Amino acid sequence: MTALTICTTPPPISDSKLKRHRTTSLSLPDKPSWRCCSSHSDMDATAGQSLYPLHRCKTVHLVRHAQGIHNVEGEKNHDAYLSYELFDAHLTPLGWKQVDNLRKHVRSCGLSKKIDLVITSPLLRTMQTAVGVFGGEAYTDGMGVPPLMVANAGNSSRSAVSSLNCPPFIAVELCREQVPPSDGIHPCDKRRSISEYQPLFPAIDFSLIESDGDKLWKTDIRESNEEVAARGRKFMNWLWTRKEKEIAIVSHSGYLFHTLSAFGEDCHPVVKDEICKHFANCELRSMVFVDRSLMGSDPSTTNYSGKIPAGLDLPSDVADEKLDEKLAENGVKN
Repeated sequence: MTALTICTTPPPISDSKLKRHRTTSLSLPDKPSWRCCSSHSDMDATAGQSLYPLHRCKTVHLVRHAQGIHNVEGEKNHDAYLSYELFDAHLTPLGWKQVDNLRKHVRSCGLSKKIDLVITSPLLRTMQTAVGVFGGEAYTDGMGVPPLMVANAGNSSRSAVSSLNCPPFIAVELCREQVPPSDGIHPCDKRRSISEYQPLFPAIDFSLIESDGDKLWKTDIRESNEEVAARGRKFMNWLWTRKEKEIAIVSHSGYLFHTLSAFGEDCHPVVKDEICKHFANCELRSMVFVDRSLMGSDPSTTNYSGKIPAGLDLPSDVADEKLDEKLAENGVKN
């Protein structure tokens, strides 16, 4: 698991506008300048380091879904991606084994106890992955809460999963796969209606999805790579409207690749590769997302103002400066 620092950098502010910008809210442009806090130079170590207030950062744990039936058939024959038999592809038995192994990992490293929110793309394979990795234990009747996933959801042959002792789950349309991709119409990336998903995943919150049917998936309009990246930026901006600080995001290979490729241009090539390379099935990468635009303006929960109770606390170096200033005013050299 690699921890990286990614920064959003707002446009430069002129001196004449500085005062106005301090008293009004800042909005991130549609195409912000993304910057990774690192450096190409190994000679100047401090140039590649950065400090930033913790309350202006979020930790995001990015996960690509586990192996789906479309991954298997598509690797055998690329034309298989065009088959409607792969509509809204579900996980394979191997994919569920990948889910179980990642679940063990996030528990053994303590990550499962840190996550405040799980965001998932509203497709069957991502929701199965999200619930399997970050959900509760086995669900039984009489628990008093709805399950995250009912038994055998999406031909899974899996037991129901409880929504107890786990973070809340929400489905977000902005982080779904390219629709459709530039190389053809892929029914595996078309979602079902939300009314079909809700009985399968009762405890996932679908309220942020505006339409029951899949209005993003069209057979005559293809989303370009640049449009996917723009959708990714919009999603990243939306994250700053959330209060949660540690968020797991379960998404797709193409979406993650095109979104993350906008980051790290000024990083060391090794760091750039850690950020942007394609995800393996059920791979997890942890990154620190830094807000330099003041979009995330929540107060710190750990900073302490000090001077309680109040008392004299003039530092010696400041006292020396004040003395020098006073002597200078009187024309006396120290």
